[in-house]
Amino acid sequence: MRPYVVGVAGGTGSGKTTVARKVVEGGGADVCVLEHDTYYRDRQDLTYDERCQLNFDHPESLETSLMLEHIRALKRGETIQAPTYDFKTHRRGDTTREVKPAPILVVEGILLFVDEAIRAELDLKLFVDTDADIRVLRRVRRDMEKRGRTFESVRQQYYDTVRPMHLQFVEPSKRWADVIIPEGGKNMVALDLILTKIRSEVVARR
Repeated sequence: MRPYVVGVAGGTGSGKTTVARKVVEGGGADVCVLEHDTYYRDRQDLTYDERCQLNFDHPESLETSLMLEHIRALKRGETIQAPTYDFKTHRRGDTTREVKPAPILVVEGILLFVDEAIRAELDLKLFVDTDADIRVLRRVRRDMEKRGRTFESVRQQYYDTVRPMHLQFVEPSKRWADVIIPEGGKNMVALDLILTKIRSEVVARR
């Protein structure tokens, strides 16, 4: 039986990764995961400084067609080699990550619902909706602590691309969601309902 595919979208810092992690924890070994932001195009033709100026929040910055191929392959029961990505150098990693098919496939990314072909592959679409001030503070902390960015670079990127692209692409994509989750991983009522659904799908596929 083909996997049940769960898409998790939402703005940067909304808590969508936390929601995806909760789904994985609830399903255990019966869940595999694909992250949209590991599919950023590998612009090796550009210098590091030039790559830093790219708009990483526009749909064209991602190789979504490859992700679509991988989703369809996993639904056919095939193992795939998902790309890895280094956010400090803005380059694809030299190694790939083997992903084996499982009863539940979780796909996560801020621009996930923008692409019509991707949406068509999703059985359940979750949008994590969190206030902008909370999201930006989370992003600043993440980029400075985990990605080696300066506050100035994070601030400039937010004004130049993150906020405009959120308003143009991410926020409107909310209309495609089956379920909107306010406050992400802290919304235990919503998470309990979603995990109940996930567990029922796991049982059905066993």
